[in-house]
Amino acid sequence: MGTAALIVSAGVLVSRVLGLVRNIIVADILGADAISDTYVAAFKIPDFTNYLLAGGFLSITFIPIFTRYLADDDEEGGWAAFGAIARWAAIAITALIVIAWMATPGVVRSIFPLFNEAQVAETVRNTRIILPAQFFFILGSLLMAVQYAKGSFLIPSLAPIVYNLGIIIGGVLGNLGTEAGETAPFMWGVLVGSVVGNFGLQIFGARRSGLKNVSTSWSHPAVRQYVALAIPLMVGQSIAFFDEFFATKFGTDVGPGAATHIEYARRTMLVPVGAIAQAASVAAYPTLARLYNEKREETLTTTLSRSIQWVTVLSIGGAVLLSMLARPVISLLYERGRFGADDAEAAALALSVYALAIPLWGVLQLVTRGFYARRQMWIPVVIGTAATVVAIPLYSWAAARYGVAGVAMASVMSLALYTGALAWRWYEQQGWVFFAPILRSVGRAVPLAILSGAMAWLAKWIVVQAVDQTTAYGALAVILATTAAFVFTTVAAGGVLSD
Repeated sequence: MGTAALIVSAGVLVSRVLGLVRNIIVADILGADAISDTYVAAFKIPDFTNYLLAGGFLSITFIPIFTRYLADDDEEGGWAAFGAIARWAAIAITALIVIAWMATPGVVRSIFPLFNEAQVAETVRNTRIILPAQFFFILGSLLMAVQYAKGSFLIPSLAPIVYNLGIIIGGVLGNLGTEAGETAPFMWGVLVGSVVGNFGLQIFGARRSGLKNVSTSWSHPAVRQYVALAIPLMVGQSIAFFDEFFATKFGTDVGPGAATHIEYARRTMLVPVGAIAQAASVAAYPTLARLYNEKREETLTTTLSRSIQWVTVLSIGGAVLLSMLARPVISLLYERGRFGADDAEAAALALSVYALAIPLWGVLQLVTRGFYARRQMWIPVVIGTAATVVAIPLYSWAAARYGVAGVAMASVMSLALYTGALAWRWYEQQGWVFFAPILRSVGRAVPLAILSGAMAWLAKWIVVQAVDQTTAYGALAVILATTAAFVFTTVAAGGVLSD
């Protein structure tokens, strides 16, 4: 599991860095205004179309099915199950793409009522360009699930890297020689990136893992198993999914450019989340599913708790450091071209709040996979839907009262509610004795993070007296000095505490 986590972590980190590069280029070319808001908004309908088929959860739903065949030493049956599920998934996503294509104008006007006609037309065009990409995301997720189940993580880790490269290359080439930024080239990059990275490359990876074309009936039992596992994820309205949608929806209500500020802040926060929590959860899930199929419940819970323990400790430090460095980080990454100082200030304000959610995302991704490994899909769905119902008025109030910081604050509070309720249910079910090591680790990590944060703040204050943290070189100097002070204090004080 540790080796898999390292592979996935490296892939996620490279992907997230490329995602930042993508956002830097978008910010430079498009800035943060009404047009850039249409770029952000164009992803929402395709994402929801994917969500309706539990696209983001295809690996989660298929891995338990496939690993059961492997546990029974029936790999041929596993490939038959793959073929049957892939066939129906391809038909269903094609139908949804056609429906979404026709419904796009009305849906855009409904979701973003403050958009003018030019913004609506731009969003509709961009949405229709990237809608077909969902076909390749859906089938690609199944191909990646096969590789995860067979213990192969390298090629799936390349999918988001190629995807981000497609967007970057498309946007840059399409905007060469143009004075005003164009959004469409980025969208064509989305489509090409999904075809190459999420589909073509994954076919190659699945074949390396033994993919076979096994003839199977349309009514294969695995299809019914998949539907039974996926239905809760299709009908549930989890705050983890709607967090991004709410950020855009309520961001556009704040004013022009606000959705872009929030998007950049949120994406920046997700870099450490991806490198720490996503890597751990992706690597752990096939092991958890196998342990459940082998009826080793205690080992499953111990393994999950140990993963939560490490991820939480690392995430607490990451949250303190990123919140402190929000302004220089945003300046270094985005403050250039059409993205000015006021834009950087707004995005940094949102990031300083969003950073507090890093530990929440870490625990959430692992705990949900514990339930999924045990095939208890309804528990996260019911709790997530309840959290979403609470979140809607919270987002509306916070956005109206506090602007971009309010949207970020609502996100953190909603995730805290969802994560806390889900973790409580897990340990109430599995036994609180498994929670004790996590509590002890957090009890040591929080004072250490406060001490390290205080020393890092002092280092930051000293450097800021000499340099301007809103310039590229000044921001880099502040980031390096503050991070060095934080790491040095953590290592030194941690050694003393362990002694």
